[in-house]
Amino acid sequence: MKDYITIIGAGLAGCEAAYQIAKRGIKVKLYEMKPNKFSEAHTNKNFAEIVCSNSFKSNLLTNACGLLKEELRRLDSLLISVAGKTQVPAGQALAVDREKFSEEVTKRIKENKLIEIINEEVTNIEELAKQGIVIIATGPLTSGDLAKNISKITGQNGLYFYDAAAPIISKDSIDFNIAFYGDRYSQEKKKEESLKQWEERVKNQEQSYINLPMNEKEYEKFWEELVQAQVVTLHDFEKKEIFEGCMPIEIMAKRGKDTLRYGPLKPVGFDDPRTAKRPYAIVQLRQDNSNASMYNIVGFQTNLKFGEQKRVIQMIPGLENAEFIKYGVMHRNTYINSTILLDETYNMKNNSNIYFAGQITGVEGYVESISSGMIAGINAVEKFKKTSKKIIFSENTIIGALAKYISTPNNKFQPMNANFGILPDLEGKRIKDKKERYMKLANRSLESFK
Repeated sequence: MKDYITIIGAGLAGCEAAYQIAKRGIKVKLYEMKPNKFSEAHTNKNFAEIVCSNSFKSNLLTNACGLLKEELRRLDSLLISVAGKTQVPAGQALAVDREKFSEEVTKRIKENKLIEIINEEVTNIEELAKQGIVIIATGPLTSGDLAKNISKITGQNGLYFYDAAAPIISKDSIDFNIAFYGDRYSQEKKKEESLKQWEERVKNQEQSYINLPMNEKEYEKFWEELVQAQVVTLHDFEKKEIFEGCMPIEIMAKRGKDTLRYGPLKPVGFDDPRTAKRPYAIVQLRQDNSNASMYNIVGFQTNLKFGEQKRVIQMIPGLENAEFIKYGVMHRNTYINSTILLDETYNMKNNSNIYFAGQITGVEGYVESISSGMIAGINAVEKFKKTSKKIIFSENTIIGALAKYISTPNNKFQPMNANFGILPDLEGKRIKDKKERYMKLANRSLESFK
């Protein structure tokens, strides 16, 4: 075993992992291919480059990302500390001067005598892992040769995924005066079964789908707003590959007023319980987690701006007060199927010398990537010291809940950001007031840090 831990990638997760390891007295070899080679989206030679928004989201504890930042502050996160020092006015959010943020992170990493910087592109992880512990933190735009090697060691057929995720809604925010449970052909199935059999099956199985019927006027108003809504501008290298593989709902809608009614919003197989007639169109929501607190909107992969998604989707009857746990996205993203590959410490199940961190694991967002880097770094130290101990955070914390989410088998796995929907429910009667409920969840999380 070498007397150092190797980290590949000096992004948010890689730098946090390097800091946590060096802080514990262990040497680090940090590989970063910049400035010799850049990904299609990167231009800054410094570490921890922020490519998209400069916002680290809300600082409020009643916001899941705000709670996650507070958890990380209590664990001495380097990058959250630097973000605080380089922040710019943004109301209740933590936004940073992206240039100063990257410069300061780079400075702090380079001045640490236990961290050696190697400006090379790594293409063979297997050889490095034979010599010692490796943390792969190469992000959603992992270089081609390295991606092929990762695909080889993970045993997956192809690592590239072009992220086309539909929005995810909190079940509590759905209006069940309009919505109803059932699958597409439940009425037809009812004819083939006794009433008792049908009711039992609906009770036990069909709650995985929630349905939202629309009349002609409601549908046309929704369609008109959808085709006019503003979209996110993609990088040139993303456009061709994404749209050939998955059609955004707003592009589909532009092909004709009735296109959606013959596609994801087709009403065939349903009767509206309120009218006992087939609706003009129907939106389906599919259960997204084991305790049925989150539902994704079927067929609604989209490239709309987040504000536009909220505005247009809340026009759907039954979703007027929809609470978005995750907005739909459509961009190039590289991530592994962590649910079968990693444990809750981001360690590979079939090769304990290899850890993953950052968005390549399926956590989504700046702060979430920092969180994964911290956990991978702390646990790599335990592995290095041969303590046989794994540091696993409580699932009552956002840090722990994210780690559990990415490591729990799920055949519908998609990247996930910090949200209260992944935390276990509070004990006792459910609190209807959202802010009060979130504050209690935050207090429960922070209590575990004592």
